[in-house]
Amino acid sequence: MGDTRLAAATTVLESTGVDALLVLGLTNIRYLTGFSGSDGALLMGRDGQWLLCDGRYTLQARGEATSCTVVEYKVKSDGIAGLVAGQGWRRVAFDAEQTTVAVHRTLAAAMVGVELLPVAGELDDLRRVKSAAELVAIEKSCTLASEALEQLLPMIRPGVTERSLALELEILMKRAGAEEKAFDFIVAAGERGALPHGHPTERVLAAGELVTIDFGARLHGYHSDETVTMAVGSADGRQREIYGVVKEAHDLAMAAVRPGAGCRELDGIARDHIARCGFGAYFGHGLGHGVGLEIHEKPTLSPRSEQKLAEGMVVTIEPGIYIPDWGGVRIEDTVVVTATGCRPLTKVAKELRIVG
Repeated sequence: MGDTRLAAATTVLESTGVDALLVLGLTNIRYLTGFSGSDGALLMGRDGQWLLCDGRYTLQARGEATSCTVVEYKVKSDGIAGLVAGQGWRRVAFDAEQTTVAVHRTLAAAMVGVELLPVAGELDDLRRVKSAAELVAIEKSCTLASEALEQLLPMIRPGVTERSLALELEILMKRAGAEEKAFDFIVAAGERGALPHGHPTERVLAAGELVTIDFGARLHGYHSDETVTMAVGSADGRQREIYGVVKEAHDLAMAAVRPGAGCRELDGIARDHIARCGFGAYFGHGLGHGVGLEIHEKPTLSPRSEQKLAEGMVVTIEPGIYIPDWGGVRIEDTVVVTATGCRPLTKVAKELRIVG
C-alpha cells in the first residue's frame, strides 16, 4: 500500500521539478507511509523516502512506515535541514496548506541557500479516490456509528438533555470499538435546530419538537459522518412538511450521484428543490464534502465547486433547512460513488422517526 501511494506522490515531485518534497501534514504522512504518530516529517527524493521523528516515535515509525528510512531528530527543523544538506538538495517543495508561516520561517532559517517552493492541494488530491481497503475501513466506521445511534434511540425522550445524549452516544461508539468520535457531536433540539453547528447544551428535550443529531466515529483512522433529525413524541404538520422537503432534496441529490457528475450541479439539485418549496433562504451551507482520514476532505459539494465526482470517491449528502426561532432539519448520509451511481455507507433509515 505504502509503495503505491509513495509512487503516486512522486508524480507531484516530478511535476514541480524540485529535488525533494517535504510533507508536514500528518494526514498526508499517514496516507503515504502508514505512520500514525502525532509529530514527524516526510522527505521524498527521487532515490528514496525518509520519515523523520523524535525519539518517542522511532520504534513505532519503523513498524508502520516500512517503505521509508526512519531518521530520529532532537529538533525537527535541524533534522530536516541536516537530511536536505546531506542529500545535496537545493530546491525543496513543501505542502503549503499544512505549513504555518512560523514553521516556514524556521525551516528557511535552518536551510540557508535552499529554495522552498509551495505546492497547494496536490497531495490532498491523491486521497480523493479511495482504495478498496479504505472503503472497507470507512464502511466499518459508518456501520459502527449507525448502530450506536440505533442503540441510543430509547434514551431520546422528553426530559433528557442534549449533552447527555451526546455523551451516551460517544460511550456507545467507544464500547463498540471506535478509536474516537469523528468530531464534536451536534445535538440541537427545538429552536436550537436552527444552528447548523449547535453543540450540545444542558437544554432539555420537550415533547412535540425536533432534535437533530450529527455524529460519526473514527475507526482505523477513517471517519464516518451522518445526521438524523427526529421528532420527540409527535410531529405537527409544519415539521412534517419541512422534513419532507429536506428528505426530497436529499433523495434527488443521491439519485444524481455518479462518476462525472459536477459537485456544483449536485448542490444545485438539492438547493433548487428547497428553493422551489419556498425555503431557499434557509439552506446556507454546501451540500456535502469528502470523508476519509479527515472528516472534511476533497471534493467539496457547493455552489462554488469546480470539481467532479469519480468512482471510488466518498462524499456526504446533507441538505438542510434552518429557520430562526423555529428550528431546523438536516438529513445526511455518507456514500461511495460507484460505476453507475452511489451506495450509502451510513445505515440509519432517513424516514421521519417519532421517538420518546
